[in-house]
This record gives sequence, C-alpha cells and structure tokens, in this order.
Amino acid sequence: MRFDLTDLKLFLNVVEAGSITAGAERVHLAVAAASTRIRNMELELGTPLLHRERQGVQPTPAGRTLIHHARLLLQQAERMRGELGEYADGLKGHVRLLSNTNALTEFLPEPLSAFLSSHPHVNIDLEERLSDEIVAAVCDGKADIGIVAGTEDVSGLEVYPFRVDHFVLVTAATHRLKDTKRIAFADLLEFDFVGLDRSSSLQRFLSDKSDRIGRRLKLRVQLRSFDAICRLVECNVGIGIVPETTADRNSRTLSLHRIQLTDDWAVRNLTICVRRLADLPAYAQELVRDLTAPATSKAPAG
Repeated sequence: MRFDLTDLKLFLNVVEAGSITAGAERVHLAVAAASTRIRNMELELGTPLLHRERQGVQPTPAGRTLIHHARLLLQQAERMRGELGEYADGLKGHVRLLSNTNALTEFLPEPLSAFLSSHPHVNIDLEERLSDEIVAAVCDGKADIGIVAGTEDVSGLEVYPFRVDHFVLVTAATHRLKDTKRIAFADLLEFDFVGLDRSSSLQRFLSDKSDRIGRRLKLRVQLRSFDAICRLVECNVGIGIVPETTADRNSRTLSLHRIQLTDDWAVRNLTICVRRLADLPAYAQELVRDLTAPATSKAPAG
C-alpha cells in the first residue's frame, strides 16, 4: 500500500466531517484533489472505503478498519516527530517506561535518579498504568519497558525480577481493628477508607476487587501519595492499604497499627517486562540492567 500521512489525515477528516468537501477544507486540499486521493486509496486496496450518500459519506467496514490503523499511525508519527525534534537540542535517547503504582512510588525514584544523573542525554517518559495495560502496551510496542505485578500474564515477553513487596492495611492505633493481626480484604469493606486519587492504578484495582465482591469501597478522602494516606489514617479518618515499605517508613514517626492482608494479591512480586532486550537501544538496555541490579536473578523468562 502506498498511503502517505496526508492520505490518512484526509481520510480521518472526511469521516469526521461527514463529507469529502468539508474534510478537504480541513486539510487545505482542493475537493478534486481530495476525491482523487480517496479514489486512489480505494483502488490500491481493491475495496470501497466510503459509502457515498446524498447527505454525506459514511465509512464502510474496510473504512472503519482503516480509521483504527490511521489513528495509530498518525499518533506514532506525531510521537516520532516530537522525540526526533528533541535530538536537535542535544538529546541522545528516549525511553518509554510504564509502571504500576507501588513500583512507581516506592522503588523507582532512587534508581531512576541515579540513571538520569549518569545519562544526561537520555530522557525517560514515565507513566503510571494498570499492570494489564502495561503488558498490552509493551506487546504493541507503545512502551519500551514495563514494570508490572508478577501475577500478570507476560507470555511472549522477556521478564526480569525487579522487587518484592506486600500490601498491608494500616489503621490508627485507636481503631477498632487495633488488636487484629491478619485480615482479608472482603472483611474490610464495612469500614471507611483513605485512598489514592481515582486516576491511580492501585485505586482502580482495589475498586474493581470490591465491585467483584458486590460492595462499594467507602472512600472518605483520596490523596496523591501513600505517605499522605498514612498521615490521615493516623488521625482516624479511615483505614488504608499501602505497600509494606511505606508502612515501615511511616511507623517510625506516626502512631499506626499494621495488619497483614491474607489475599493472594497482597504479595507484590514486581517484574520488568520487555519485548526483546537485545532489540532495545543500548541506553534502554542499561536502564533495565540498572533496575534489576538489586534482584538475585537476571535471566529472561517467558
């Protein structure tokens, strides 16, 4: 297929505008030139892309498929343009890294800071996502490196150990659960919670768990960090679920009671996943090696 970016932009604008005339105006093409481009696309594919009706145009099934791929290609082209433009300012590399919540907040700041200090010409595009979304993005090539829960299906990817952590429950020292040592998440849903912001992958995960049990998570307040959760939990605003590392750190200065969660998902084996380490640029390979340095094994799996 010999489609260029102008063809794809034209087609998307024609579909969005509902007519070839309006679509052509959006991309600053003459109507005759736009019609010719779309006709040539259809000839190239051997199938119609538009239903031409008196009131306008509608995409055919083939046209709807092209819409999906055209949007992806144009997004990738825009990202490429932006990333390549940075090289004019002295940038030598760009890594797209996706991470789940507790890896991002508890374990990544120090190794990323060290890596960026030793690689001044490399930028890292870091984004928080749910583990399943991260795996899909790495598989599709939308991310270079992902950090996910070890329970996630990573078939077809190379996997490296990152860290191990646990989720625990924290309450105020005077809370009704102050004498409890172990508890299941399902037994907590009668209590008020202090949680993370709704955009947090962990908060979406916990809300999904409660919905599957048939209960709603009673969130009194939502904050931007695990440390902030611990401070409000100490004030008995509600109970909170945080990484064990967070609970340990905050227990040194706050009056908190920590309770082990008995759910399987509370054990957090965090792993790094990539499509193929050898295919990544050298600086991205170095980042993976730096992140896995504290782990005991570096051999790929899956």
